[in-house]
Amino acid sequence: MVRNIGWRVLGGFAIALIGALLAVRAHIPLPWMLGALLLTAATRIGGLGTACPRPARNGGQWVIGTSLGLYFTPQVIGHIGSNAGPIIVGMLFALALAFMGTAILRRYTDVDFKTAWFASAIGGASEMASLAERHGARIDRVATAHSVRVLLVVVTVPFIFQWWGVAGLDPTIPGPREVHGAGLALLIALTCIGGTAFMKLRLPNPWVLGPMLVAMMLTASGIELSALPDYVPKVGQLFIGWSLGDRYRPDFFRAAPRFIAAVAAFTITALALAFGLGALLSWWSAAPIPTLILGTTPGGIAEMAITAKVLQLGVPVVTAFHVTRMVFVVIVTGPLYAVLAARQAESA
Repeated sequence: MVRNIGWRVLGGFAIALIGALLAVRAHIPLPWMLGALLLTAATRIGGLGTACPRPARNGGQWVIGTSLGLYFTPQVIGHIGSNAGPIIVGMLFALALAFMGTAILRRYTDVDFKTAWFASAIGGASEMASLAERHGARIDRVATAHSVRVLLVVVTVPFIFQWWGVAGLDPTIPGPREVHGAGLALLIALTCIGGTAFMKLRLPNPWVLGPMLVAMMLTASGIELSALPDYVPKVGQLFIGWSLGDRYRPDFFRAAPRFIAAVAAFTITALALAFGLGALLSWWSAAPIPTLILGTTPGGIAEMAITAKVLQLGVPVVTAFHVTRMVFVVIVTGPLYAVLAARQAESA
């Protein structure tokens, strides 16, 4: 049994790596993530029984979280403070999307209110699934909705930005510039402690936010232990893409085609609104429009941060948008559901 699992993991890693290398050859955007994601998803939907272990995704998230934290120099933090207003608007925009998505899913599918609500909230997929389980919603539909949303955003946004030709508009250089062996070892140890602490405390996105907080505190204090070697971000992207693609199963598109179509329509509408909001926020912020659009897109922290990092589009600002949005949505989604459910019960 153990040997069988080992072969499934090795097979999954090989497929993800092949997908990434093919994407590099094809010059598609974010090749190490998108190539791994697309080929892994295609083979999983095709019935190939490979596997991606949880430590691989945790490792990918650790890479993203640590590399993001290294961007937060004192000067950058001051720049983020000047975007506090647009960031708050981004939080409220995410909440408005939840209401819109709930209305769409209630109108065009057979799911109940609570399932539609948790499926539409733009928070972390695992956090929304946990809330859905706690309130008795259909976890399978909630998980499917977030998988479709993340897939569509991750695949479409980089291609749109590549076609737009906006890469490099807002480059931000991370704090440490050189790799130091001892410093790197200490950085790895401290950020892993941060991730473990966040996991023990059951905080959202522990392997992104825990390492990011530790690295951010070090960088903001002027403590530059080491930069990450150039190949590490590529490995992180590969693991993220592999883990995202591994979520899909042979019956994915056959299970609830009407529900998936409604979620796709909601996601595309949300993306269009995010592009419009990003353009409007440019009147309030000095950040480029593409950076503001990335900050308001309904994607995950890790995926949107990778997009900003690779395309050099204001990594700290995009990260600040998504971290605050995710924390806000996770905090308010449960209490808001209780209020809305009580009003529905009164009016029934």
